[in-house]
Parts: sequence; structure tokens; C-alpha cells
Amino acid sequence: MRVPAPPSIALRRVRLLPRWVRRLDARAARAVNGHRHLPELDGALARLSHRADRSRLWFTIAAVLYALGGRRRRAAVRGVASLIVGSVLANLVGKRVFGGDRPLLKDVPAPRRLKRTPTSASFPSGHSASAAAFVTGVALESGRTGAALTPLGAAVAYSRLHTGAHWLSDVLGGVALGSVVALVGRMLVPAAPEREPEHAAPAVALPALADGAGALIFVNPSSGIDPLRPEPVAFLGDALPRARVHSLEEGEEIAVLVDDALNAADPPRVIGVWGGDGSVATAADAARRSGVPLLIFPGGTFNHFARTVGAATLEDAVEALRTGSGKRVDVAELHLTNPDDVQGTGPGAPGPVTVTNVASVGVYPEFVAVREDMEPALGKPVAAVIAAVRVLARAKKIDVVVNGRPASVWSVAVAAGENSSASMVPLQRRRLDDGVLDVRVLHAHGRMPRVRGLVALAFGMRASAVLDRFPGQVTLATIEAFTAEEVRIEARSSIGESVSIAHDGEVTTASDDGRPALATVRIVRGGLDVYGLRTAHSVTGQRA
Repeated sequence: MRVPAPPSIALRRVRLLPRWVRRLDARAARAVNGHRHLPELDGALARLSHRADRSRLWFTIAAVLYALGGRRRRAAVRGVASLIVGSVLANLVGKRVFGGDRPLLKDVPAPRRLKRTPTSASFPSGHSASAAAFVTGVALESGRTGAALTPLGAAVAYSRLHTGAHWLSDVLGGVALGSVVALVGRMLVPAAPEREPEHAAPAVALPALADGAGALIFVNPSSGIDPLRPEPVAFLGDALPRARVHSLEEGEEIAVLVDDALNAADPPRVIGVWGGDGSVATAADAARRSGVPLLIFPGGTFNHFARTVGAATLEDAVEALRTGSGKRVDVAELHLTNPDDVQGTGPGAPGPVTVTNVASVGVYPEFVAVREDMEPALGKPVAAVIAAVRVLARAKKIDVVVNGRPASVWSVAVAAGENSSASMVPLQRRRLDDGVLDVRVLHAHGRMPRVRGLVALAFGMRASAVLDRFPGQVTLATIEAFTAEEVRIEARSSIGESVSIAHDGEVTTASDDGRPALATVRIVRGGLDVYGLRTAHSVTGQRA
């Protein structure tokens, strides 16, 4: 028995698409065509659709971006390259494989119709594919520029539905095709890394060890597998032949090894570490306690602190050691307190832990790990969205008291130094000596807290602020940000589970059996001397 088509809308004929898609197309067309007639909107969308013919709109925008130079020039090139590939696949491959009739003009209100009716096959929409490919390609190189162009790309795609040039599935298929083309292009030709900003800090003259004599360097062989990075021991043996290099074995602790070395007949003058953020933080803690400077080789996966201090590459670290180039930087201290010892001085109160980047509770550390794992292949905007969805889909709220103020949250993150990032992820310090902590609280209250948390994690403060202004939303921002010199956090799982505190890639269980976790984070001004290349600064200290 044949199912009749919806009134006034003929079922489309297209190869390979299932019947339920064709029915959905018919319902969507009936809804759009039956919407209130607005002459200004109809005319604007028709003109926009016409200007996007043969991608003239996108080529014009690309020319402007290219002229502006900098990262936007690369964005223009990637956007155009993605557009060309996406357009070819949509128009020369997709339309031949799928084909399909376009909507009947008699079903489209006359004011909305295009002056020139397209005659090519319907699926997929070439305009939508080109728009999505260009905007996604631009976003992969310049997130802000891509975000600014996203509404225009969406308008071009919708205009094809509004003017009756395409069905809904044509538009969605084109958008999917264009986006995938840009993402695959990113995998084949990765985007250039963003230039690291200058991080001012007092310059200090540290021991200049041309051949590495006097340096004790710990290598964590399990940090950051990178086929392009040289083998640590061989590299250090060539670059710093007189340095003592110790490859960490399972069960060994850097703090214990440093204490043993300092009590030896020939104590080290410099503590070095080859590893990721967790290894660096552990070595930084040992160096601080020992009163010797820290040398960082960025041998991990993320290397946030190494890049910030001016040791972005292995060669940078070697040059800084040979020339004695260093900085005196702020770090944070994390104090975990026994829940039964409110003063934090009893036997259950462990000693402070040095934090070079961030200490946090809640979904924040998992979000960062998932996002940065996908970021090289997908780019930060896409990776952030996927990571936010994955993490918040199974997240549980945490009841916290931050500096005496109670709240229900998804996460609290406390970073050493004020950050320039407008996201929930404070990993880009403005300065290395500003003497403050940067606190980000991701609230989980009000209507649709999971959706608002997803937007905040994926798109940052600006997008979250727009959503917070919708009628009926709470007055408190979803992402609350402030600076302080000390932060006290009491955290308890809303379902009685244990609470963990993450710090620089390491995770510590701070409480179990439903008891609250008590943590205090304070800034330590000039707490660490570290090797790193720098611009001209006056020397404020000298170490023999």
C-alpha cells in the first residue's frame, strides 16, 4: 500500500535516501513554506543565496582575511582549500551518486523564489557544503574568526531551504560533507601552532652550565610518546655530555632521589626534568624545597608550564642552561587537609604540594585531557565541543564552599597566575609574577544546568554569558571568574562518592566515604627559579 504524500508537498525522488528522510523533507518544506511571509526577510535571504552562487561570497571574505595578514591569512587559505574540495565532492560526485528532484516551485511562496531556478540534481546542497567547508576551515586556523563567520554560514545554508532551492536533507547533507572535508584537511595538514605570548617575569642569572656539569636531569620515559621527539638519554648525552641523567624506574620518587643527591659529596647545582606537566610539577616541588633552580625539557604531551617559562623546545632548554638565562616565577601551593582537622595542622594534614599550572576539582581535568587528546586532529573548537559532551553526559554535581560561599558546581579550577583565556580552561598565564590565583567556578544551578555547562566548557565565557541572559535564566553567571591570593575549597559529592583533587596532571583522592575534601591553594610570589629564554630584562638576582 502506497503512503500518500503530505498535502501540497510532493514526495521527492532521490536515489539511496530512505523513505523516512523523504517524509521528513516534506514536513520540513511544508513548515517553512507555511511560515508567516516577511518581505524583508524573504528578500534578504534570496539576495544572500544569490551572492553565495559559485562561492563568490566566500572568495570575497577570503580575500579580506588574506589582506589582514597574520593567522587570518592562513585561515583564508585553509578555508578556500576546504571550500574547493567540498564543492567538487558535492557538485561533481554527490549529485551524480544521489541525484534527486528539487522542491516544486508551486509549493514555494512567490516572494521567496530565486530569480534563476537551479536545474542540477538536489542532493547534496553545494551552497551548504561550500559554506560549511569554508567556515570550518577558517575556524580550524582562527577560532574567533570562524565563530564570527558561523552565523553567516548558517544563514546561507538556511537560505537554500527558505527559497525552495533545496530540501532539508540536502542542506544537512551539504553541511556534514563540508565540515568533514575541512576536518580531514586538518588531519592531513595540521594547523600551525599559535604563537606564544610574552610572559614577563623578573630575570635572574642562573648557573651557566655549557656542558651540563653540575646538572642532575630526571627523565620520565613514560611521558608524551612523540615519534618526532629524539630519544631523551641520547639527546642529553650529545647536548650536555657532563650532565647526570637518571631515567626514572617504576616506584622511584623524584623527591627522594633529589634528597639523596643533595646529601652526596658532589650535590647538583641544577635539577632538570624531561617529562610532562605532572613530572615537571614534581621536580619543581623538589627544586623549591632544595633551593636550586629548575631546568625543564618539554618531553610530555602538553608541556604548558615549559612553554610559558620560555622552554618551548628542547633546544630552548639547552640554550637557556648554557647561557644561564632564567626567570623568577610565581607558583601555587596546594594544602590538602584532613576533614577532622579543621586547622590543617594535625597528623592527617600532608605537606603542601607545588602547583605550576592548575589545581581543580570536578569535571575540569577530564575535559582538558579529552579535548587536548583530540585537538591535534580536529582543532580546538571541534575538540572542545566533543569533550564537553562526553564529560558532562556522565558528570555528577559537586557541592562546594569556596571561601565561605556555598554553591553547586560542575568544577572549580584554580590556576597559578591570572590567565588570558576566556574559557573555563585557565592554561595561558598573562604574567609569571602577578601574585594572584585565577579561580574559575563552573556553576550547575538553575534551568538546564547540563546544557549551560556544555556551552560554557566548549565555547567559553562569552558564549556562556549570552545564554545566561536569556529570559528565565539565573542571575549568577555559569562561569564565575575572580582572582585571589588564597582560596579555600570544601567539596563534597552530591551522591556521596569520593572526591579527588587534580593538580598538574596528577590526581589525589582527597576524601572518601562521603566526607568533604578540604583544600587550600595559595600563591607563592617568586617561589621558583627556572631556566627559560627571555627578552631583555634587568637581572634581579644572582646565584653562584
